[in-house]
Amino acid sequence: MALAAIYNLFIINKSGGLIYYKDYGSAGRMDTNDSLRLASLWHSMHAISQQLSPTPGCTGIDLLQAHNFDLHCFQSLTGTKFFVVCETGAPNMEMLLKVIYELYTDFVLKNPFYEMEMPIRCELFDHNLAQVIQKDRVALLGR
Repeated sequence: MALAAIYNLFIINKSGGLIYYKDYGSAGRMDTNDSLRLASLWHSMHAISQQLSPTPGCTGIDLLQAHNFDLHCFQSLTGTKFFVVCETGAPNMEMLLKVIYELYTDFVLKNPFYEMEMPIRCELFDHNLAQVIQKDRVALLGR
């Protein structure tokens, strides 16, 4: 098991396509097809939960808790979804997702060579994301 609480990071465009995936040392590594299937499944579940919710203005599932992991999701106003798979009970994942969204807006959306809805290939985003995740790992080790 990895030292950090974060196993995977996914970014899904508003159409449900996986545009970014990063594995942070989960015990059961996923191949490309598995990560695409999980992203598509989450997009569908998120959309269905919005429609079936008895609460007006529901934005979908924010947290899915299982015995061995938690899945935290943040959806931007444009419909892009950011979600992390992490250890059960990992603290401050909502804040981490918002920081990742800020990195996305700063280093991906402001990149003149990036085409919307396409896979993210941006070194500055990768570098800054690695720094944020490393800071989060250090904070989690002190718990």
